[in-house]
Amino acid sequence: MTRLQGRTALVTGGSRGIGQAISLRLARDGARVAVHFGSNEVAAKQTVAEIKAAGGDAFAIRADLGVAGAAEAVWAGFDAEADGLDILVNNAAIGARGGFVEQRPEDLAKVFAVNVHAPFQLIQQAVPRLRDGGRVVNISSGVTRIAFPEDVAYAMSKGALDVMTLALAKEFGPRGITVNSVAPGIVDTDMNPWLADPVAHAEAASYSTFNRVGRPADIADVVAFLASDDGRWVSGQYVDATGGSRL
Repeated sequence: MTRLQGRTALVTGGSRGIGQAISLRLARDGARVAVHFGSNEVAAKQTVAEIKAAGGDAFAIRADLGVAGAAEAVWAGFDAEADGLDILVNNAAIGARGGFVEQRPEDLAKVFAVNVHAPFQLIQQAVPRLRDGGRVVNISSGVTRIAFPEDVAYAMSKGALDVMTLALAKEFGPRGITVNSVAPGIVDTDMNPWLADPVAHAEAASYSTFNRVGRPADIADVVAFLASDDGRWVSGQYVDATGGSRL
């Protein structure tokens, strides 16, 4: 597939789980992919190697999104390898598991630093790099629709991301740039090791109308649609990719 041929994409948290699936799918569609990672260099190198082995093109960028100067570090690494951007996927995120009364101020601050401040700054600094007709895809979560008191800080941060998506879709529209949110439900990745328990896995599967747990490719395919020309008339949308969870 070559529908993204000649385009350059940046995927944050692009070396593992959903982010890795997005990186692989965009590369398969012809995009050159900047695979951002925070600490797992081995996984990033493996993802880049897999893309290249399949005939695609990719490079890795390292930056800790939870610290000051993170966005600058990402774009410095990007600019060393590429001269323009067509697709930005804000996928990297963290949580702070625990009930509402257990959440500490520092937990909330850290979650918002990675899940809200970093995408805000990355998009802000992407503006002069992002070509007309570009795409911004923010990975949200089904927990902005389904109550999730087990990690209210995470849910709040994704709600903020959705509001930003709506505002930027209107601001960037005159340049033909679309901005959308994609909201996964429970996805079988190494970030959810509890799914290895058959009982927990069965319960998680029961949430979806399809009676199964999501796969990374389920989300990557939605992102690929929005990143392509086929998604040109879709902007400012919250795309529920939870497999019809809790309908």
